[in-house]
Amino acid sequence: GSPALSGGQSRRRKQPPRPADFKLQVIIIGSRGVGKTSLMERFTDDTFCEACKSTVGVDFKIKTVELRGKKIRLQIWDTAGQERFNSITSAYYRSAKGIILVYDITKKETFDDLPKWMKMIDKYASEDAELLLVGNKLDCEVDREITRQQGEKFAQQITGMRFCEASAKDNFNVDEIFLKLVDDILKKMPLDVIRNELSNSILSLQPEPEIPPELPPPRPHVRCC
Repeated sequence: GSPALSGGQSRRRKQPPRPADFKLQVIIIGSRGVGKTSLMERFTDDTFCEACKSTVGVDFKIKTVELRGKKIRLQIWDTAGQERFNSITSAYYRSAKGIILVYDITKKETFDDLPKWMKMIDKYASEDAELLLVGNKLDCEVDREITRQQGEKFAQQITGMRFCEASAKDNFNVDEIFLKLVDDILKKMPLDVIRNELSNSILSLQPEPEIPPELPPPRPHVRCC
């Protein structure tokens, strides 16, 4: 008889992980202190920092998800809310397929800033970018200053904008925010791109960017907010 295989030989060779079918860039914008970093870190690392430092410029994290039978590598850009960083962060709008606009339900001024952020979106973002408005800090319900109805009303004024309330601290609706946004992006993709997984598709896997793309020209048609 044949000699017994050694332990190492008898084990099946591990298959390398399947590469991602697509890479999508998502940016998170909104005023300072609304919890943009907390939402990103809760989704990517399932962690929460009670006293996060303000983001300086732009930071990003990667998370791979599976939806509609596709493996998607999400590149999530966390942008600074301070105006002095606008010239840096605006360069990331054009390449984003999804934009999450966040306000703090306990701070009226962050809600009042939403039209300013919409102007940034209209000026720099692609017209087909999916938009999602998020009222964060639902765990602070007792301190609420902005009603859910106010958030819904604002979102309804923007064509195609979804609305959701969430809590990064309590991990409420965080996964749903990102996964629904990705699902909406996939639904808008041409079927031939999904079937053929074109290597030159704007959604195909590309090297991770080290610097932002050049600042795009202003968009010709401004969406009314």
